[in-house]
Amino acid sequence: MNRLFPLLCIAVSLFDCKQKATDYAKYTSNPILYSKTVKKLNDVVLYNNFSPVVASRNYAYANIAAYECMAAGDSSYQSLSGQIKHLPKMPQAVANQKVDYHLASLLAFVKVGNAVTFPEGVLMDYYNELKNGADSAGMPEEILANTVAFSDTIAATILKWSKGDSYAKTRSAEKFTVKQEDGRWIPTPPAYTQGLEPHWCDIRPLVLDSASQILPPLPPKYDMKDTASAYCKEVMEVKTTVENLTPEQKHIAEFFDDNPFNLHVTGHVMYATKKFSPPGHWMNIVGIAAQKSGADFSKTVAAYTETSIALFDGFIACWKSKYLSNSVRPETVINKLLDPAWQPYIQTPPFPGYVSGHSVISSASAEIMTDHFGDNFAYRDSSEREFGIADRSFTSFRHAADEASMSRLYGGIHFRCDLEQGAIMGRKIGEYIVGKLHLKRSQNQISFTNK
Repeated sequence: MNRLFPLLCIAVSLFDCKQKATDYAKYTSNPILYSKTVKKLNDVVLYNNFSPVVASRNYAYANIAAYECMAAGDSSYQSLSGQIKHLPKMPQAVANQKVDYHLASLLAFVKVGNAVTFPEGVLMDYYNELKNGADSAGMPEEILANTVAFSDTIAATILKWSKGDSYAKTRSAEKFTVKQEDGRWIPTPPAYTQGLEPHWCDIRPLVLDSASQILPPLPPKYDMKDTASAYCKEVMEVKTTVENLTPEQKHIAEFFDDNPFNLHVTGHVMYATKKFSPPGHWMNIVGIAAQKSGADFSKTVAAYTETSIALFDGFIACWKSKYLSNSVRPETVINKLLDPAWQPYIQTPPFPGYVSGHSVISSASAEIMTDHFGDNFAYRDSSEREFGIADRSFTSFRHAADEASMSRLYGGIHFRCDLEQGAIMGRKIGEYIVGKLHLKRSQNQISFTNK
């Protein structure tokens, strides 16, 4: 009996070590934890009032950092280096040092997300929470140290690369010049804010060759003298639609409003309410789809990453169109020529109208997500619950994109041509990215890599 007791202790100890290893792997490989991590960045973007275009940049670089860590540990995925032509080769983990690549993905996402947002250090408490969670789940100290070190090298590489996208230059670029001419955009109430990010088209795209690669045709010519003109008909459609909205149309307009800074003015009292912007909404949709489909950690990261790339490039191309055509908003035309008291159902954002940004990025995102999760993927979008707005259900991602686009007509902030051409443009961008990027390796590539 005395001889059996030490052996029993060793067996229990080995079982305990094995159990701890299983525990920490369960913790770090949980795809829901990755979605939670993206939501943490989404909340920072919301509370600090990042514009939609800047938000897309935050999501893109953070997700790419996470993806590169994940791909380094999963032979069925390949690096984006060489696919994104200006993305440098990624550093490798030190030979013979065990790394938890899932935790590395989470930490790299947070490190990069923290660096491209503000205030300084806003995500670092959560960063430490992730490390402590792995430690509490039984991750050996050596593996945790190796993982942090590897994650830091990827994050540093992505951040250095990100600085070459001209973002810093656009911070000090000259302001947009407003011209008081018929058909041209001017600031709208209640804030009368100057044109937002007029130089965003100068940002370096990730997959598109340039901001001009995929552009829509010119919008209908401004003509309010001829009531039969295409332009006049579009103006009247917006006015009539807003004046006769059904409860369903109001819900759609509110659901996809996604205004990061909605200014309320009552007499001398001014206050703002915040929601996440369109790219934040689509990041939430990725999480919903990943969880419903039962996607594993790698597939979840890949879906977030490619969607964030589509958001980023979509906005760059869209902003090229907006400031190239410099088209007036419906509110301006209707107030000046038809009804000075008319108001859109949702607040007009501070930039030109043609084409609709939500239409572009929603259609682009829908193409990416259809590629990852399949067509006719039905889901219930609960993203707006935190803002007191009821869920909406969709039969596919393209269905959601179409509804997001139409929400801008119901909201009274876009003409139909803005929506239709924006949706076409977004679909082309999404299709181009799907054709250009190959995140999953072919079976031949996997076999060769594993030799």
